[in-house]
Amino acid sequence: MSTIDPEKKKRLKRAIWWTIGVLLVLQLYFVRELIAAELIFGIGFAILFSIVVMVYAVGRIGERGLSWAESRARVLAPPARRWMSVIEEISRKPFRHPRSESAQ
Repeated sequence: MSTIDPEKKKRLKRAIWWTIGVLLVLQLYFVRELIAAELIFGIGFAILFSIVVMVYAVGRIGERGLSWAESRARVLAPPARRWMSVIEEISRKPFRHPRSESAQ
């Protein structure tokens, strides 16, 4: 039966503990890096999502504004056409009387 030298046993135990410690620290570091990457991606996707939501909201507001403006335009179009015809009629008339001094 072979016995291991107590000094070798002590060094082996120390090496095993160091190996376990290093592996544990590396695992903790790796987990922290994964959590940090997850947070960065989460923030990036949240920013992208908020931009998409804002663009969608602006589009919906624009559609509502156009439908609102269309209904108002249908109400205001006939009086506007009448005023345009009145303005055209006024613009066709000469500003000066044909027999005035400046016209001759």
